[in-house]
Amino acid sequence: MNRVGYRDSLPQLNGKLCITDGGLETTLIFHDGIELPLFAAFPLVSQEDGKAALDRYMRSYCDIAIRHQKGLIMDTPTWRASKRWASDLGVSEETLKDSHARAVDWLAELRTELETESSPFVLNGVIGPHDDGYVPQSLLSVAEARAYHADQIQWFTELGTDMISAITMTYVEEATGIALAAQEAGMPCAISFTVETDGKLPSGQGLRSAIEAVDRETDGSPSYFMINCAHPDHFEDVLSEPGEWRGRIMGLRANASRMSHAELDEAEELDEGNPTELGSQYRSLRALLPNLMVVGGCCGTDHRHIESISAECPVAEAA
Repeated sequence: MNRVGYRDSLPQLNGKLCITDGGLETTLIFHDGIELPLFAAFPLVSQEDGKAALDRYMRSYCDIAIRHQKGLIMDTPTWRASKRWASDLGVSEETLKDSHARAVDWLAELRTELETESSPFVLNGVIGPHDDGYVPQSLLSVAEARAYHADQIQWFTELGTDMISAITMTYVEEATGIALAAQEAGMPCAISFTVETDGKLPSGQGLRSAIEAVDRETDGSPSYFMINCAHPDHFEDVLSEPGEWRGRIMGLRANASRMSHAELDEAEELDEGNPTELGSQYRSLRALLPNLMVVGGCCGTDHRHIESISAECPVAEAA
């Protein structure tokens, strides 16, 4: 299979505005009626119906990217596919590794079929947190995080993904460990922090401080930083603080809902927010984030939100 991609020259680092998908897990659960124990989507790649649902989902974002002449960051459905979560699900390491291979194979085939010259598709290996993505109970040291995530990063490296992204990071030590493991593997890495309604990480640390700490401890090894799983209202004020740190934020995947993480955990119905309003907020945020080149969604968002975001972030306005 042809997996020739962009590891040495990521489009989003070379002036190409890219979109991502929306909230994969919330779409599968609330729109498709698919049960995801522990919020884990990776087992679906080994199930005929599950893979078909994933394929329908991703093709809708391929279509948006192509129509708007934007790149597409193609995320593997592996946010919950690290060893701790696999163990909780009763999944063996052999099966877990096979799920990664199936996920990358599927996205590589889709890229071969649909990618265009004006819409490069980037294969992105997604890594999630060791513990809860909102309120972690067990915190890893930098060394522990580096060792824990190293195998998954190595799998993605061997499978031919273009990059990895650590999504919904809640504290600096885990993010730093992942960045160091990616650096050791020679893999481009994006670090995405989540914040609470006050704009601070769940650990209580400020966003600027967290970004600067990871850069300091890794000699600036992450390709860029992102914010995900929070509504723009929760962090827009934080981004008004000037400094070079804002230039390190190149990606944004906001929630559709203004709910806090605690409220989202308790919600029995999906809060889809307002797709049109969310798109307009992204347009405004580009004035605060001069290097914003990756735009997409997180919990509660779907193709409607990404369509609106893509329309409100014209290619001509990209930095």
